[in-house]
Amino acid sequence: MLTRRRFITNSCSLGLASMAASSSLLQLGLARNAAAQSPADYRALVCILLAGGNDSYNMVAPLDNDQYAEYAAIRSDLALDQGALLSLPGTAANGRSYGLHPGMAEVQALYSSGELAIAANLGTLLEPFDALAFQNGTANLPLGLFSHSDQIAQWQTAVPDRRLAQGWGGRIADLITGANPANGISMNISLSGTNLFQSGETIAEYSIQPTGDGATGLNAYGDGTEFGDLRKQLIDDVLATPQANLFRREYRNRLRNAIDSHQVFIEAMSSAPALTTEFSENNFSQSLRQIARVIGARQALGAGCQTFFVSVGGWDHHDDVLDNQADMLPMISSGLAEFRDALVELDVFERVTTFTTSDFGRTLTSNGKGSDHGWGGHHLVMGGSVNGGRIYGEYPEIFATNPLDVGRGVYAPTTSVDEYFAELAGWFGVPDTDLDLVLPNVRNFYSPESSEPPMGFMRALPSG
Repeated sequence: MLTRRRFITNSCSLGLASMAASSSLLQLGLARNAAAQSPADYRALVCILLAGGNDSYNMVAPLDNDQYAEYAAIRSDLALDQGALLSLPGTAANGRSYGLHPGMAEVQALYSSGELAIAANLGTLLEPFDALAFQNGTANLPLGLFSHSDQIAQWQTAVPDRRLAQGWGGRIADLITGANPANGISMNISLSGTNLFQSGETIAEYSIQPTGDGATGLNAYGDGTEFGDLRKQLIDDVLATPQANLFRREYRNRLRNAIDSHQVFIEAMSSAPALTTEFSENNFSQSLRQIARVIGARQALGAGCQTFFVSVGGWDHHDDVLDNQADMLPMISSGLAEFRDALVELDVFERVTTFTTSDFGRTLTSNGKGSDHGWGGHHLVMGGSVNGGRIYGEYPEIFATNPLDVGRGVYAPTTSVDEYFAELAGWFGVPDTDLDLVLPNVRNFYSPESSEPPMGFMRALPSG
């Protein structure tokens, strides 16, 4: 049964969108950007969290003979067969060739068509990695390196040296939420409940479900039955009663906003065009289907820009990594292809960029059953504005004495999450002058004043 507490938590932004920003910098950013966005300039970011730490060296593996030999030697029983890898066309800058996990044929096709790129060896960094400093214990490292809770948080907050309650998607929403109407529907919409990525100083996520019309309301509230109509009247009467007590008044206001927002969302979803694209029945594909439907209802929602969040758990493969990935990576691959087709059907593919995140990569070495917590890992970026068909960043040379190997086949990142997110934030419309507000650590790796992009995998999206 849906309780009032769960409804308030999971079905609304709790009225936070109407609160004034406490930071004067955020107020300036909001005022500057509110007029710059319109539904005609719509764009969206879709964050897919592979929670648990994806073993991405088996998602994207070296294919040329000498590097495959090194890969097979260090991975031992975890190595995929060279002949089973799905070849990626072209080569990286260093002349190497790479292949995808054999269960990711759809991703191979997206890469080949230039609609998907690979970002290699990303990870949390406080400052550029210094192998010697790491070895002698003087390196400044992210807080709680190799810890699930700390690393999954840092991928969402983009702050590697302290624990925060705000994420970089939430900070973006703080800056540009004026692009969306004050109708109680946050520009940040989650298919996986409360998350750090979309939590801002003044903005929270609007949480929906992958089934039905997404938003869930109070049980039997105005459902057309005699009981539902009576229940609605009683609740409305209670909420209309003035409250002298501060806490009761706040609870009343938030519940009223939640009910009203639910109605706004359901009505908007009724205007979404019916999709002919077929989606698989798993929760991941159905979540992407619901995101496509929300995007289809963007005009009814008055959304100038949106972020979406989907978490897919179960990637902490300390054992049975080969069997588990054989089940899970094909699900990700087919879901991305289905989502791509739906966005093309809606004529918004170039305005939506989908990207993966994870706690960390994993050890290249085997623990005898699977792989353990690592650091750098590889990620996927898909969209009509993506300069696809290329690997960005640096896929490390695999050999026993590589200084990036900090032990047991744990490779340190060669590209920071700050550069990855800066590329996405810039495409989304965050001005260079505000990038420090969104990504506080970015200047350790990239100057917002630079004429060069942080990584180069995004193309600018023309207005209108």
